[in-house]
Amino acid sequence: MAGLKSAAARKKSAPATKAKPAAKPAAKKPRARKVVSAAAIHEIFSRFQKANPEPKGELEYVNPFTLLVAVVLSAQATDVGVNKATRALFAVADTPQKMLALGEDKVRDYIKTIGLFRAKARNVITLCEQLIRDYGGQVPQDREALETLAGVGRKTANVVLNMAFGHETIAVDTHLFRVSNRIPLAIGKTPLAIELGLERVIPAPFRLHAHHWLILHGRYICKARKPACERCIIADLCTSPEKTI
Repeated sequence: MAGLKSAAARKKSAPATKAKPAAKPAAKKPRARKVVSAAAIHEIFSRFQKANPEPKGELEYVNPFTLLVAVVLSAQATDVGVNKATRALFAVADTPQKMLALGEDKVRDYIKTIGLFRAKARNVITLCEQLIRDYGGQVPQDREALETLAGVGRKTANVVLNMAFGHETIAVDTHLFRVSNRIPLAIGKTPLAIELGLERVIPAPFRLHAHHWLILHGRYICKARKPACERCIIADLCTSPEKTI
């Protein structure tokens, strides 16, 4: 009996087991955004074309070679800053041969107001050597060939192909990347994903100038911190949650 009482007492004095809290409902995943319709995309580029029929890049150049150099120099720099440096440079060296004769030290002096000017001067001299050695001093009209040159990546190659040779390429910079994801025209986490996405959806009549329209739109209207939606000619077609109107 003593043993039974002891066991009963222990059972009585044992703390009650706490009930487990109810599981929290799973958080709803944000609904994936869809790109705007094909009809909306056509209308967007129709409006861009009407507002600016012949959009131009803002880098100054005199031939395909100087364009190539200007785009290489524009990495992590503004077009305005590059133009200030290259006006004098291109006046004395507008071919690979003249640039190479100028030498790295003098090239560096001309572009010293541009960010990363030391590395860029080395790249300019090296790409001049490559152009003379491998391409007869001419800028190649092929993306793979361009990407073999010092300081030249896919975006730079696309700019040169488009602006110098009229190819229907899309050069994805930070402005274009933002605009495409915002509207959205094409959605992607990398510049290449955006480029390939836009190639699939932009109607043929607009492909030549498409990247210029989108870059200029991102630079002056669809800005990173505060988009100027009140001045946007495509605001009614944009589905961005960041719209201010």
